[in-house]
This record gives sequence, C-alpha cells and structure tokens, in this order.
Amino acid sequence: MCLSTTLALLLPSCIKEPEEQHTSYETITLSRENVTAPVSWSAAIRGTGDVSIVSRCTGTLNEIRVKDGQRVKKGDVLFILDSRSAQNVLAHTRADLQTANANLENARLEAESNKELAEQGIISDYLLRKSLNVLQSAEAQVAQANAAVRDAELRLDYCTIKSPVDGLVGNIIPHVGDVIAEGTMLTRVAGVSEMEASFSLTESQVHAIVSELGSLENVLKVVPPLTLRFKDGSEYSEKGKITSFSGMVDQQTGSVTCYATFPNPKGELFSGMQGSVVMPIEWENVMLVPLTSIVRIQNKALVYKVGADSLATSAIVEIEELGDGERAVIQSGAEAGEIIVAKGAANVHENGRVIW
Repeated sequence: MCLSTTLALLLPSCIKEPEEQHTSYETITLSRENVTAPVSWSAAIRGTGDVSIVSRCTGTLNEIRVKDGQRVKKGDVLFILDSRSAQNVLAHTRADLQTANANLENARLEAESNKELAEQGIISDYLLRKSLNVLQSAEAQVAQANAAVRDAELRLDYCTIKSPVDGLVGNIIPHVGDVIAEGTMLTRVAGVSEMEASFSLTESQVHAIVSELGSLENVLKVVPPLTLRFKDGSEYSEKGKITSFSGMVDQQTGSVTCYATFPNPKGELFSGMQGSVVMPIEWENVMLVPLTSIVRIQNKALVYKVGADSLATSAIVEIEELGDGERAVIQSGAEAGEIIVAKGAANVHENGRVIW
C-alpha cells in the first residue's frame, strides 16, 4: 500500500470534529414582587421669580448700579437712563395743566355769572348754554392735562430701572453711554428664594398615576417629598414638592412637563442648573430586572429568553427604568416564570446555546 493511501486511511481517525462552543451566562427567573424604588428624571432649574429687565423708555444709559451675580432686593436701583428729556416733558405737561386749570376757573366764573343773568332775564338761554358748554370743555381739558402729567411722571420714573423681585442679577448686556431703545433687554434678575425644577413624565407614567389616583390634582396631595440630585451625584439638603403639571402631552416627545419647587434659603441653587429630581415610587406586582439584561436596538428593548433546550430567543419588551441606573420594570413582552439572560445579554446570539 502506498504512503498516500495509508495517510488517507489514517487521517479521518486522527482529526477530531470541532466541539460546539457554549458560553456561560448568569440568568434570572422572572417573578412578580412589590418594590419601593427611587425614580429620577432629568430636571432644569430656574428661579420662580425670574424676570427680564427691559427698558420701558428710550435714552442714554448713564449709570449701572449693579454687577453680574449681585444679590438685590425688590426696589433696588439697577440702571439709570438720562432723564433730562423726560424732565422737560414733565415740566411742559405741568405748565399745560396750570393753563387748563386757569381756563377752567374762567369758564366756571363765566358760567356762574351767565346763570344769574339768565335767571334775571338779562341774557338769553342760548348764551347760558354756550357758557356751560365752554365749562364742560374746560373740565375735559383739565382731565387731559392731568393724564398727560401722569404719563410724563411715569416716563420719568422709567428712567430709573429697579428690580421687581429679590434675586440675583444675571449678565448685564449694555454699557454706560449706550443709547437704549424702548424694549431693549438689559439683564435678568433670578428670584432665588424659591427655585423651580421642571422635568418630564412619560405618557405611560402619567396614565399609571391617573389610573391609580384618579387625577393629577390628587397627585399634588399625596406625592412624597422630592429629592434634588446634582450632576456630581450629591443631594441637595432641602426637599421639594410637586406644584403643577403642564396638563398637555407634548406630541413630539409624548411627555407631560411637571414642576416642583425647592426652597433656597442659602442661595445654593441658581437658575440654569441641571440635575435630577428623585421620587420614591411604590411598584406593586412588577417584574424587576437588571438593566444588564436589556439589549437596545434603535428605539426597541429586548431580552433573551432561555428555553428548556437552553437555546436563547429574543423577545421585544416594554420597560420602565427606575432611574437608579441599574434596574428596570418589564411591563409587557415577558411573563413570570420565564428565564432570561441577566448579564451579558448583548453578547448572546439568536438561538445560541446558553449554559447557566
């Protein structure tokens, strides 16, 4: 027998078939339970008394009495515009008022005199009625002159721009010497005694809340105190409370905006800060899973179920994250008693064999 024939006979018995590779995964059996877990939502913070400081008249900016970030009280002077033009207008209107008052007095004397003469038959009723009409016209002119004076005083008052609230001054936009037109934005004052955090609830969350409590108004009565968590993970010392809801579902995001207020006695919170609002939620009869068991593909979430034959099959599920970055609740797509891959789900292949 030749060498090549011998090798051909020997090789099949020497070469082993490759063994099927199995990967070990940690799995969990789904079960329903009651849990209390904190749920968090990203929140934007602003002062409840934030106001835009806008010029209500035109003039040259003469003085800036505050600096960026300065704490001010209601009524504190922020800016002063050149008031000479407004003062001149006020002087003219006051002079016009004096003239109108003098004309009114003359008209009154004329009317009283004509009334006596008419009673004595010395003058006709026509002259009496004419003098009474002149008196009414003089009274109207006085009223107009008074209104002009009040308007001029208001315009003069607009030259001194004051803070309408207690708070912190934002970025000051203009400079001394700038010509400020009416309606020009000068700065913002952030009311900081109480801060408002706005965050969004999903449509499913709103539906669940309303189904359980009957209305959003009832939520305001029974919702537990809220915790504010900063970006660095630390928590704000003061607790907050939900104060209102937007009442409309945003068609683009499918969410409802919720507002909560937090006291700010030490001025630690500033408008524009970002953080998270955390609220403890009681979840009854839910299936809780680790986020490591969830595989996200575009806008869908799926898990890998492990059958009796140890083969993994994917299933699309509806989930609600608890906000702790670790767990989620499966709302649909899986049932209690089923086994799913708990860790490493992203590495599982469809119909792959799983050892646990």
